Amino acid sequence: MQGNLADTVVVLDFETSGLSPEYGDRAIEIGAVLVEDGAIVDRFQKLMNPGFRINSFIEGYTGITNEMLKDQPCCEVVMAEFSEFVAGHNIVAHNASFDRRFLDSELKRIHLVHDGGCCCSLLLSRRIYQDAPNHKLQTLVTHAGISQTGKFHRALADAEMTARLWLSMIERIRQQYGIPAISFDQLSELSRIDRLYVHGYLRSLAK
Repeated sequence: MQGNLADTVVVLDFETSGLSPEYGDRAIEIGAVLVEDGAIVDRFQKLMNPGFRINSFIEGYTGITNEMLKDQPCCEVVMAEFSEFVAGHNIVAHNASFDRRFLDSELKRIHLVHDGGCCCSLLLSRRIYQDAPNHKLQTLVTHAGISQTGKFHRALADAEMTARLWLSMIERIRQQYGIPAISFDQLSELSRIDRLYVHGYLRSLAK
């Protein structure tokens, strides 16, 4: 694992044919950004053909059409390439339980695993931006004053905006609590504690 600082991670997002790989749903797009020392230094984006037609709701929701997917490589080819991009890094996603299920499912099909940590920026945002109207990515981007970098519900744009949200939360912690460096494990723990104890937990890190 290449260090454990929270500002060096791969932030990823999947667009999928449905809600659960347990019911046969597959990835149709992956977008990811590599963040090193608080800066986006690399990007990964691929459409992938799931091997069947996606329904009209998914086409409308994502803007990804069956016509766009028909000549794309299969999921197995794309995920083998992505496994090299993500190797050695912890990962972040907004509503990470969803993306992690698809990541694990697609990697399992090609006999690979991702053995890094995984943190949910949605859960973390509920602790850091407790005054936000809600904690959807689109709302948080506006709330935190982050520039929109593309169309929501496309994988690379969502991954990049999630990365900027993640970095904004790290910076907010640094400024409010005087913590010069915070680890990925510390933010993972913070994302799981009761919101009432956030202030006390962060104060303890500043000591």
